[in-house]
Amino acid sequence: MLLGFISGLSTEASLLFLLCILAVCVFEAINGFHDTANAVATVIYTKTLPPMFAVIWSGCWNFLGALLGGIAVAMGIVKLMPLNDLMTVPLSENIVMVLSILIAAIAWNLGTWYLGIPCSSSHALIGALLGGGFAFWTIHSGTGPNWSKAKDIGLSLLVSPLFGFSLAIMLMYVLRIMFKKEKTIFKSPDDTKKRPPIWIRAVLITTCTLVSYFHGNNDGQKGVGLALVVLMAFLPMNFAINPTVLSGDLANSVRKIESAIAQAAASGGERAGNLSVLAGNATTMAAQLDTAGRRDRAEIYVLRNALQRFNNNIEGNINGGVVTGEAAKICKAEIKALKSSYEFSPTWVVAMIAICLGIGTMIGWKRIVVTIGEKIGKTHLTYAQGASAELCAAAVIGVSSASGLPVSTTHVLSSGIAGTMVAQGGIKNLQRSTIKNIAIAWLLTLPVTFGLAFLLFFLFRLFA
Repeated sequence: MLLGFISGLSTEASLLFLLCILAVCVFEAINGFHDTANAVATVIYTKTLPPMFAVIWSGCWNFLGALLGGIAVAMGIVKLMPLNDLMTVPLSENIVMVLSILIAAIAWNLGTWYLGIPCSSSHALIGALLGGGFAFWTIHSGTGPNWSKAKDIGLSLLVSPLFGFSLAIMLMYVLRIMFKKEKTIFKSPDDTKKRPPIWIRAVLITTCTLVSYFHGNNDGQKGVGLALVVLMAFLPMNFAINPTVLSGDLANSVRKIESAIAQAAASGGERAGNLSVLAGNATTMAAQLDTAGRRDRAEIYVLRNALQRFNNNIEGNINGGVVTGEAAKICKAEIKALKSSYEFSPTWVVAMIAICLGIGTMIGWKRIVVTIGEKIGKTHLTYAQGASAELCAAAVIGVSSASGLPVSTTHVLSSGIAGTMVAQGGIKNLQRSTIKNIAIAWLLTLPVTFGLAFLLFFLFRLFA
C-alpha cells in the first residue's frame, strides 16, 4: 500500500516519509503505554485482574475503540494545521515541519513516562502541532495554524478534567448513600493476594473496559489525525482529495443542493434574493467539478479550497436561517457527502494506528499504575474510588469523542481519582507533591512542546 503511494517521491523523500510514518506508529505506541496505564491501574491495583491479562484485555479494547471510532477527532487534529498552505510550498519544507512535530511530541511523552508523571499525550501532540505550524507560518506566511480550532480544543482540554473531578465526587456521595451497609466496596486492597468479591471485580472490569474503549476511540483518532498530516505533507496529490470519490458524484451532490435552493427561491419571500445567489454559487461549483481532472498539485489545491468554501457557505446560510425546511434537509445530507471528499482517512491508516495503540498498551504500564494507585491520595485507592473515577472518565471521554473534541485520558482519570480522594477525606486527603507534579506537567506540556517543535523546525531547516 505504502509503496504505491511513495512511487512518485525521490529516494531521499521516500526514506523520510517511511521514517515519519514509523515515528507516528512510535508516538501511538507510547500513547498506549503512557495513557492506558490509567485504564488498567484500578484493576491491577485492586487485584481484580492479573497485570498481564489486564493490559492484554485493555489493549484489545483500545484496538477496537480506535478501529470503530470514526474520524471526527482526527479531523479536529488535522484542522489545526495550515493544510492548504502545505500544498503550495516545496516538499522539503513540509518534511521539516512534520519531523519537528513528531520529535517534539515523542520526546516529551517519553520523558514524562520515564519519570512516572501522568502527562497528557494529547497536550504534547497539540502543542507540537501548533509549534510546528507556527514556525512554518513565520517563514511562509499564509493562514498559519487554525487558532480558532485550537481555542475549542484548548477549552475541551481545560474543562474535561474539571468535569471528571466534579462527577467523581458526586458519584462517591451517591455510592455512600446507596451502599450504607456494604463496607467492602469502600475498602482498599490488603497486602495479601486475596481478590475482591466477584461483583466488585465485575464492576471494575466493566469500567476498565469502558475507559479502554473510549481511550482508543479518542486517542486512536489523534494518531490517525497525525498520520493524515504526514500523508498530506508528503503526498498532497493523493490525500488532499479522496481519490475514491469521483468528481461526477460530487457534482451530482452539488446539483441536488442547487435544485433544492432554486425551488426554495422560486417560492418567493424575503429570502429569495439570497437563495438565488446561493443557487448560482452551486451552479459554478458543479461546473468546476465537471471539469476537474486532478492533473496537477495546483488544481487539487484549488478544488479542495473551493469545496471547503462552498460547504462553509451553505452551512452558514442553514445556521443563519436563510436556507430552511426541505431545502435545508437536502443540503445537510449532500454536504455530508461533499465533506467526505476532503475529510477522510484510508482504512489502512486506521488499522495501523489501532494496532500500534493496542501493542503499546501491553508494555510500560507499571510506572503510572503506582502513581494512580498510591500517590494521588494519602490513602490507598479503594474499590469504590477506582470504579467511580473510571466510570466518570469513560463518560467524559465518550461525550468528547462524539463531539469531535480531543481530551486527555490521563488528566480526566487523574482528576477523577483526586475527586474520589476529596470525597473520601476532604482536600487534605490529596498528596500535594504528586498533585503538584501533575499540575506542573499539565501547565508545561503545551508551551514546552510548542517551543520545542518551533526550535526543531528551524534546526532541521538548516539541513533541508
